[in-house]
Amino acid sequence: MTAPLVPVGRVLLRDQALARIRSAIVSGDLAPGVVVKDTELATRLGLSVAPVRAALAKLVDEGLVEAKPQSHTRVTPLRPRQVHDAAVVVRAMHELAAREAASRVTGDDVAAMRAANERFAAAVDAGDLDAALAADDELHGVLLDRAGNTALTATVERLTPAVRRLERARFAAAHGRGSVALHERLIAACEAADVDAAVATTTEIWTALLSELEDPHDDPR
Repeated sequence: MTAPLVPVGRVLLRDQALARIRSAIVSGDLAPGVVVKDTELATRLGLSVAPVRAALAKLVDEGLVEAKPQSHTRVTPLRPRQVHDAAVVVRAMHELAAREAASRVTGDDVAAMRAANERFAAAVDAGDLDAALAADDELHGVLLDRAGNTALTATVERLTPAVRRLERARFAAAHGRGSVALHERLIAACEAADVDAAVATTTEIWTALLSELEDPHDDPR
């Protein structure tokens, strides 16, 4: 007996809306604290309201949007303490990915990581933050893919946008250039199947980022 056909359009539209709204929040096009209305977003995206509402519900779960019943829905204000907490979890997930994947990377994986780091370095030198973050995601994504742990990947995908939002606000070129060298060490460790070195370097990469995100004037709450 064949499985019944079920509609898929709405799910796909929800995913499209989710990706676009998330990107607008991370980039700052939808600024922290701004009130968002599903009808207005639907008009901007050329979609019906239903997939936009579903996307906003998902973004509430990711911590990028907050909704108060009978009041408003708004982009979550930047709360550095919460972002720091998310970044600590993301660091742990990347450490786990390095531990699971470093001894199993292929020659193609190493080549992909090197190519991504070259793009990252070029983007940092050019001051192209979008390209730098995309290349950084591609480099670390190689290990996430090779680890093959769907729960790990889902956690990273859910928490990373919140981290990226603060990272964009506080990005420093000096940090980016330092990351190029750390990436090279990570790639070398993976090529040598040196798991301990890969994990230690991953920790160093994310600890440096956490330091970059910290500001002595932040409200600790």
